[in-house]
Amino acid sequence: MSDENSRFGFRPARRQFMYRAGALGLAGIAGGQAFAAGVPRVIGVPAQPNPPTVTLPFENGERPLIQYPQKRPLIELTSRPPQLETPFSVFNEGVLTPNDAFFVRYHLAKIPLTINPATWRLTVGGNVNTPLSLSLGELKMLPQVEVVAVNQCSGNSRGLFTPRIQGGQLANGAMGNARWTGVRLKDVLARASVAEGAVQVTFNGMDNATKAYDETPDFVKALNIDHALDGEVMLAYAMNGEPLPLLNGYPLRLVVPGYYGTYWIKHLNEITVTDKVFDGFWMATGYRIPDNACACVPPGTRPERTVPINRMNVRSFITSLTDGEHIPAGRATVVKGIAFDGGSGIRSVAFSADGGASWREAQLGQDLGNYSFREWTIALTPPQAGPLVLQAKATNGAGQTQPVEVAWNPSGYMRNVIESVGVTAVKGA
Repeated sequence: MSDENSRFGFRPARRQFMYRAGALGLAGIAGGQAFAAGVPRVIGVPAQPNPPTVTLPFENGERPLIQYPQKRPLIELTSRPPQLETPFSVFNEGVLTPNDAFFVRYHLAKIPLTINPATWRLTVGGNVNTPLSLSLGELKMLPQVEVVAVNQCSGNSRGLFTPRIQGGQLANGAMGNARWTGVRLKDVLARASVAEGAVQVTFNGMDNATKAYDETPDFVKALNIDHALDGEVMLAYAMNGEPLPLLNGYPLRLVVPGYYGTYWIKHLNEITVTDKVFDGFWMATGYRIPDNACACVPPGTRPERTVPINRMNVRSFITSLTDGEHIPAGRATVVKGIAFDGGSGIRSVAFSADGGASWREAQLGQDLGNYSFREWTIALTPPQAGPLVLQAKATNGAGQTQPVEVAWNPSGYMRNVIESVGVTAVKGA
């Protein structure tokens, strides 16, 4: 949980959602099968006594692996609201993150457990000339677009910060890359005819606070009008060729390529054009970063000025090896990883096997667009047995490179330091 959530009473809970779906509901969601038009999507979590656990690489890092409907077992941080982290090994399976492995992040505990696509509507109002109420079918009549884009939680990797930062203690799995299918926000706003004086557009979904947490502000986000109309922001109804999983925003979510996931509103059902800057909590107070070039301050201090978090910075990971693994000395091992940024694209990835003392350029894989993960590979042949510290360092199209030192901020956002993986070369391995 973030520090903003703590202020409004969220606490990690081991309570599971009681399974109240009938046999038809369970059959419909098992395996992520598509629903027939008009059939509600229902979700529930059956009891899972003594689930397996994983231990993430920081203090109090033990987490259960829980299988939610339409999902493989994921790392559970909290159950109410659901916060599920992707096991990091998934990122070595391919550039696109499977729907059943895609991370889940909610802020409000009362999430929609049943959604009927036949009665669902998207309303578009505020500073427009033609207010709209659109069905899913009507939305799908607009020109269809696709983008491959990374959705990354602002607090991804927060648990790795030192000193420790209050909030959800995540490792590196609160991110995913998918092929999103939907319609341009620009086209929807064109149908509504944005009026003169428009400044921002706000987005709201179907999740709400429970009565126990009724002081928690509604989770509403905003984009400047120019950004909303740039033709890249989209309303997605499918990911990786399938309808959105319920826990990833079914039937519609906002996709803001290059921006952190806080803007990617799930279960989107309300768009409002405003004639002033939106001052809701999650823009004016929550999800803000230091207003300087590094978005950082000295550890333990707070910034004098902040701005809303926005575009992702450049980042890379080694995915094919983990800390403590053995690799053969004197024989080649192919090291694989991923890199991404906020929209400039990946120019290069450098690889080091000696903790950054020397670097070699890795080979980049298929380019699926500037917003996607970019796979990279390199052959490593240790000349002798012994420990190795492996690192990857990405540079984006704008020339920005990952920092050697952690850029610290009091919310634990935007971590993109060069990460290290320790392995041992062994003779005869």
